[in-house]
Amino acid sequence: MSVVKINVLTVPAEQREVLEKRFASRAGAVENSDGFEWFELLRPIEGTDDYLVYTRWRDEESFQAWMEGPMKSAHQGAPQAGGDRPKPAASGSTVWSFEVVQQAAPKNQA
Repeated sequence: MSVVKINVLTVPAEQREVLEKRFASRAGAVENSDGFEWFELLRPIEGTDDYLVYTRWRDEESFQAWMEGPMKSAHQGAPQAGGDRPKPAASGSTVWSFEVVQQAAPKNQA
């Protein structure tokens, strides 16, 4: 069964727009990876500064291959005009890992 990786990013209010723009500009960066199944960026509504980055993969090996290849390259960051890499928008990050043991989709409605 599939595996789910949830990256919990603590993002101060003043950095939210920066984070969201960075994710918008990376559109397509993960979608063509072998074993990739789903992505969602979840913005907190109230009570927390934590964004959730939800990805779903065919298996752990697919996720690890992406982590060691495309993701690693993308997160090394290109230097800005002054030669510095952009500052991270998040002040903290934790990754949660899950196996999918049950799932459901909407039933077709007539």
